[in-house]
Amino acid sequence: MTVWIRFRANGKTGFGTLEGETITEHSGNMYDAPKPTGQALPLASVEVLPPSEPTKVIALWNNFHELAAKLKVAEPAEPLYLMKANTSITSPGATVRRPKAYSGKVVYEGELGIVIGKTLTNASEAEAEEGIFGYTIVNDITAADIIQKDPTFAQWVRAKSFDDFCPFGPVIATGLDYSKLSVRLVLNGDERQNYKLSDMIFPPAKLVSMISHDMTLLPGDLIAVGTSLGVGTMKEPTNEVALTIEGIGTLHTTFVN
Repeated sequence: MTVWIRFRANGKTGFGTLEGETITEHSGNMYDAPKPTGQALPLASVEVLPPSEPTKVIALWNNFHELAAKLKVAEPAEPLYLMKANTSITSPGATVRRPKAYSGKVVYEGELGIVIGKTLTNASEAEAEEGIFGYTIVNDITAADIIQKDPTFAQWVRAKSFDDFCPFGPVIATGLDYSKLSVRLVLNGDERQNYKLSDMIFPPAKLVSMISHDMTLLPGDLIAVGTSLGVGTMKEPTNEVALTIEGIGTLHTTFVN
């Protein structure tokens, strides 16, 4: 397994592999034969950035068997998804503030993120599997009361696209077996989510293949695979969210009401 990280140091943006607390800087294209520069940097000396620069963020709804059963909704025959604005992307460790125009519930959603590594159009599942660069962690923050605010139109994109509502990272892990892992979310010291990724209705390769028949996926694009049981409201004046997937690490987010 290799762990990739993007960072800013000395006014410049770079990327490299992370081992322990040391970054081995690379040059070129992260997704296509990157080369070590010979430079090593302490993790503590850099600003950690979102680990990719997506041209689009795709987010799934109703992609876990347990959640569909709890909500008493049918499991979908094909992926149900929305898109989050790229301006919602923010860095690991970010402080996210309540939008000034919204006073309702804001919820966390802990999710696995797929990072695309190759251009994929009408890909087979085998091609999709090869086109997955690696996996990351996404906190799909949502202004929940907006979704059904207008009974004539479900406003998923608006509810999920406020500035900074898509923190992800801190790294991309390649060569990871997601099927053996769980998503664990802790809010203000209390565990709120802990669910198995093997419960997905559409696992990553199938999901990427099917979406690639709708739109071309490009290197760096992010697909949040959806969440499961335990989604809840961030009610305190300051809310500390720690979202962990073994092998990827922990994504920290602070939400301020």
